[in-house]
Amino acid sequence: MATSVPLGTAATYGVLANTAVTNTGPTVVAGNLGVSPAGAVTGFPPGTVTGTIHVNDAAAAQAQADLLVGYTNALSQPVTGTVATELGGTTLTPGVYNSLSGTFTLNGTLTLDAQGNPNAVFIFKMTTTLITGAAGNVNLINQAQSANVFWQVGSSATLGAGSTIRGSILAFTSITATTGATVDGRLLALGAAVTLDSNAVTVPPLSTCQVVVQPVAGPVVVGQPTPVSALVTCNGLPVSGASVTFTGGAVPVSATTNAAGIATGSLTFNTAGPATITATVTAAGSGCACTGVVSAPLPITVTPQPSCLVVIQPVAGPVVVGQPTPVSAVVTCNGLPVVGGSVTFTGGAVPVTATTNAAGVATGTLTFNTSGTATVTATVTAAGTACACTGVASAPLTIPVTPATGPLSLAPACWHVNLPIPIPSVFAATLTASVTPAQAGVTVNFFVYGLPVGSAVTNANGIATLNAGLSILQISASNYTATATVGGVPVQATGTLRPCFPPV
Repeated sequence: MATSVPLGTAATYGVLANTAVTNTGPTVVAGNLGVSPAGAVTGFPPGTVTGTIHVNDAAAAQAQADLLVGYTNALSQPVTGTVATELGGTTLTPGVYNSLSGTFTLNGTLTLDAQGNPNAVFIFKMTTTLITGAAGNVNLINQAQSANVFWQVGSSATLGAGSTIRGSILAFTSITATTGATVDGRLLALGAAVTLDSNAVTVPPLSTCQVVVQPVAGPVVVGQPTPVSALVTCNGLPVSGASVTFTGGAVPVSATTNAAGIATGSLTFNTAGPATITATVTAAGSGCACTGVVSAPLPITVTPQPSCLVVIQPVAGPVVVGQPTPVSAVVTCNGLPVVGGSVTFTGGAVPVTATTNAAGVATGTLTFNTSGTATVTATVTAAGTACACTGVASAPLTIPVTPATGPLSLAPACWHVNLPIPIPSVFAATLTASVTPAQAGVTVNFFVYGLPVGSAVTNANGIATLNAGLSILQISASNYTATATVGGVPVQATGTLRPCFPPV
């Protein structure tokens, strides 16, 4: 697909040359005229220029630099069709065209059909010359625009007397417009002169690309992702497939426009107070030079986080596929624990719901069926408190899930004070072992600090669970062990043992 050739400041020039611009007769250039890096402009008057004449100044030098960028862009665009050298009498749709001969001639009418798309681009690539005869004419239909037609000429272009060309001629060497030739576009020469004779050269209206950030729906809250969107248009029509970067949040984010020209992303703001959102087009294939176009900033107000806060606690020990993993979250209202709040943990194979205790802590168990990276989130689904806690979610916690190893494995465990009456043991822990593949009826013996604490038999899922009482000596251990006989083979495994949070 052909994309618009970026001309930069050269887009404002009807005529631009490297060594000289010479004119005979009442030529009219509707636009700027320039020469750089050396040379002169002669024949004005009798010719007239509606814009500004730039002779070897900074503006002309910049225009030549921008022309080189545009020429290189046109040269590098892949060919979509190879057509006959003679373009007269043909009709072409948008695309990038060359010929087997490496040159083009125009001795009749070439019709360019945009098929109803005013942003459609036509590029003609020549290794050597472009030559038009007196009857040469370019006709535009179905919303084709001269601003979107480009002629990349490898050497020189010659426009026959009375011919009409539409689009911008980007010639590597020189351009000659003979008597009465009309150009609805631009004559831009990189390497030599542009010669005019009673011509009309009219710069087509510059395409207008616009980027508008859409109003943000709902409140913007510190630390919470906020959906943002921007509309990209070219001459009022949507630009699809454009890359748009949103800035103003903690980290810029990029998105691509859809068929309606809308790009949607998500920004997060770390500080409460006033902020602005800006959208910049970083790449766009359209009839407009959209790349680099920036929206007006959209002012917003970032509000502090809600007074209800849900925080997932770090997971102790390794997380193993198929083994239950204890997860916990603290729910606070204005910094105080929320008691009796219903919290649902998601991220495992099946969501699990738990209720917060006196310390505002809800503890559940998730099982992960696949190894890799998993994300755990805790959401308050019900809470009777002064805070509007229901629906408040934690920041996601990312954890690595390791594959299950060996026929016997142990889940991380934690000990707690055995309240309200610490009898018969002051401390207690739930110890869990898994047999892989699952096998019921296997007796598993558990040890803490080398001392036996009891045994349990695996269920149909191959899981053995023991609620063990621990002594003050045993809670000083950082792990526990288990032994079993699986398939006639004695096996042993070790799991972590840490204080619960809170340890009551």
